[in-house]
Amino acid sequence: MDMTSPRTEREQEAPYATRAATSHGRRYPEPPHPYRLEFQRDRDRVLHCRAFRRLEYKTQVFVDVTADHYRTRLTHTMEMTAIARTLARALRVNEDLAEAIALAHDIGHSPFGHCGERELDALMRADGGFDHNLQTLRWVELLEQRYPAFPGLNLTWEVRAGLRKHIAADPGAVLDGHPIGPFQSMEAQIADVADDIAYQAHDVEDGLEAGLLNHEILQPLELWQRADERCRRAYPDIAAAERAAFTIRFLLDLQVEDVLQETRRMLEQHAPQQPADVMNAPERIVTFSPGIKELLAPYRSFLFEQLYWHPAVDDANQRAVRLMRRLFQHYVEHPETMGRRARAQVERDGLMRSVCDYVAGMTDVYALAEVRRHCP
Repeated sequence: MDMTSPRTEREQEAPYATRAATSHGRRYPEPPHPYRLEFQRDRDRVLHCRAFRRLEYKTQVFVDVTADHYRTRLTHTMEMTAIARTLARALRVNEDLAEAIALAHDIGHSPFGHCGERELDALMRADGGFDHNLQTLRWVELLEQRYPAFPGLNLTWEVRAGLRKHIAADPGAVLDGHPIGPFQSMEAQIADVADDIAYQAHDVEDGLEAGLLNHEILQPLELWQRADERCRRAYPDIAAAERAAFTIRFLLDLQVEDVLQETRRMLEQHAPQQPADVMNAPERIVTFSPGIKELLAPYRSFLFEQLYWHPAVDDANQRAVRLMRRLFQHYVEHPETMGRRARAQVERDGLMRSVCDYVAGMTDVYALAEVRRHCP
């Protein structure tokens, strides 16, 4: 039997699921693999690439990691990927594609989280700016060097389109001649919402572990109240102060269940019969219900005010960013001190973009080591 046959894809997949057998293919044609479908190959290519491995030492919330159990970009990515697979399976769409998009979505992040991203964008203001979503595309399409015949990872059109969530809504947006919007595929929408679900629960858990948040601070939030009520019913004998850590699981369940219910309602309403119907629907298909969206607005504001902008977090971020700025300026003045690949890139992409790529690709740990080496 031909192992790349469409028959090897799950027969129970819905008609609106994206299938590897009907993929728009790769920018650089390759022969099919004898026992892996195309989106499986994409997933594995992301897993094995250098930019993915570096996520292990890139900030999620806390720069000055004082405990091994705080999340990094890698653990966040793994957790949101698990959520994406759960949603994809429940909604009968392509799990491999949803997983590949989820695994790749954050590999363009710079050191030191969103503060580092903002600083790089400021440093590159006169040279095209910096955006971690666009940087992800640079890694998978250009910067990774794992194949002698082409640059990047040569991922399928469907994964590359799924990574363009901020471009898909632009009127007439296309990739290699094929439209990528106005809405994305089911699998790309799933990866997007899984990212939100993961950080909205797990960042709070890290805040609890760090002592920056507690049950009393969280209790006024109705979303937290609903999750806490589920926790109380499941564990009636646990005190409130101890219950907060266990409430995270129910916060995840609440969000996943809501997305599944609302998405099924949207599918019934719009009845898509092929992936293109999802992309051309009058509204997004994979989404939270209006009721949960209303609860999420103050909840997200709370996260920024009480966690991301907490002095203990923000001060550490700002210290790290100042060091990263000095390192960036050092490489602009002394490009010969960059790595071999970065130096070779200058002729093609120019000095500023090459320095930006080099610094953006660093882990927090390596960036700080380079500061100590070059900027005493």
